[in-house]
Amino acid sequence: MMQVAQILNSALGGNDISAADAEILFGTQGDQAEAVFDCADKIRKECIGDAVTYVINRNINFTNVCYMGCTFCAFSKRRENDTSELLPISEIVRRAREAYDRGATEVCIQGGLHPDIPGNHYLEIVSALKSEIPDIHIHAFSPFEIWYGAKKSRVSYREYLTQLKARGLGSIPGTAAEILDTEIRKRLTRDKLTTEQWVDIITTAHEVGLHSSSTIMYGHVDGPESWAKHLDILRNIQIRTGMFTELVPLGFVHEDSPLYLENDDVRPGPTALESKLMHAVSRIFLRNHIKNIQVSWTKLGPALAREILNCGANDIGGTLMNESISRAAGSKSGQELTSDELETLIRSVNRTPMRRTTLYKEPKTSVVNDAIPLVKRQIANPLAFLSKDADNVL
Repeated sequence: MMQVAQILNSALGGNDISAADAEILFGTQGDQAEAVFDCADKIRKECIGDAVTYVINRNINFTNVCYMGCTFCAFSKRRENDTSELLPISEIVRRAREAYDRGATEVCIQGGLHPDIPGNHYLEIVSALKSEIPDIHIHAFSPFEIWYGAKKSRVSYREYLTQLKARGLGSIPGTAAEILDTEIRKRLTRDKLTTEQWVDIITTAHEVGLHSSSTIMYGHVDGPESWAKHLDILRNIQIRTGMFTELVPLGFVHEDSPLYLENDDVRPGPTALESKLMHAVSRIFLRNHIKNIQVSWTKLGPALAREILNCGANDIGGTLMNESISRAAGSKSGQELTSDELETLIRSVNRTPMRRTTLYKEPKTSVVNDAIPLVKRQIANPLAFLSKDADNVL
């Protein structure tokens, strides 16, 4: 207990803790874990205040065709599969326009690595969107997609990213990171980016002026040591570039994942304690470097996401409108929360909702038209659990 207390006191004093310290905190339980949550929340309040931010956005997964063989992925399909799809660019633009008319300031665009798309496909998507909706922020293309586009175009990462930025790309998602621990990564991927390639592409994106998010996928064959290594890599990148907008921990969704279904030693996603510790330790470890810690309601569900708002998180992500990657892996948390629902969730923990842009600025427009969910729901009221808590005043 003394060692944990010393680490937490050092963090509360404004100091960076080490990766070894983070590993110790990840292993806490009981009262020690509660002390970690309390420390993270105090740092959040000191550094951010009581606002909880969110963005009105839409995820557009334009193709589910991919041959890269990531063992955890339940989203990818072969071309010949009956459920495979490759959206025409006109349909991507239509969906973005629909989102914009509902108040979205961002479209997040990602897809599988379809063997038939040319290298300039990503460039054409950005150009078409900016031509139709100049004000929309395009948050698109993981480092894996950047690798693919650059490879097909036979240009460097730097040249390809510079071309995308010139067409109107606003930022990139820091996905495809999974776990940046080489040994763990080998279990998760077959032909995917190495840790070194992911770091190279992200830092290059930052150097050409593109912000990115950062992520970690946890709760499978990983643990405290690999989590601490991953956070240390992210912190070192941020010290160098300062261009990460947030960290988004992504709990492994196991239900339909081949990694889980085909292996006996893979855990069925993180426990609630692990998820709370992931966000709390991330807040403590990154306190001087990455300002925003986001909790993913679609991965963890609204009820656990609500708890994590008291464990150091200050952002609850986006409305999403019709998220599909988590759903493909078996997530039962739904694919959209409206802005009103997100604000209700935030107020239920006595925090102040604040709508934001992708880069954490105040939106220029106050027009919001998302009161009615875009897609018919399987769960009629995803916040029904709030009414069971007599302490909540909605």
